[in-house]
Formats: sequence, structure tokens, C-alpha cells
Amino acid sequence: MLTIRKNDTVKVMAGKDRGKTGRVLSTDPARKRITVEQVMVIKRHTRPNPQKSIKGGIVERESTIHISNVMLVCPSCGPTRPKVQTHPDGKKTRACRKCGNSLD
Repeated sequence: MLTIRKNDTVKVMAGKDRGKTGRVLSTDPARKRITVEQVMVIKRHTRPNPQKSIKGGIVERESTIHISNVMLVCPSCGPTRPKVQTHPDGKKTRACRKCGNSLD
């Protein structure tokens, strides 16, 4: 189970893009990797395909980054490690370890 989900705000803690923050675009739980907006931008050489209306050339796009290199950003206190809170009715939610606010 990943504690980081799509549309969460994360901060990169390690790697060439250290210090950048961005929104999570997609997750890959099997490989424990995520795609973050404007982080780990790579250049991809693309062949033109007129049938799919794809222009050829060098395209920049985001690549995946390992989940251990990012931290979830709490809206009130900044980067934090999330914890899983279990409510009396059995429902589980993510919460900030620093301030205790819910992240869901």
C-alpha cells in the first residue's frame, strides 16, 4: 500500500531535482514509483506518426521517481511522513505525524 496517491503534493528530498515540489500525476504501486509534475523531466526522441497526428522531434516529459525520494507535504506544516489513523468505525485515513491533521 502506498501512502502517496494521485493529486497529492510532494517534495523531492533526493536526486537531481532535490527541493522541488509538485503534484503527483500517476502512481505505480508494483514498482513503487510515481510521476511528479515538472520533476525528472527527460528528453524523448519521437518518430512522426501522421495516422495518430504525432509530430516528430524531441519531446520533454516527466519520468518516474522512486517513492523513497519524496515526502508528502502537509498543507499546514510542510513535508511530513504520513501515518495511518484507524477510526472507531474501522475506516482508515492518512494523517500528518507533526500536527495530526487528516491528509485525505
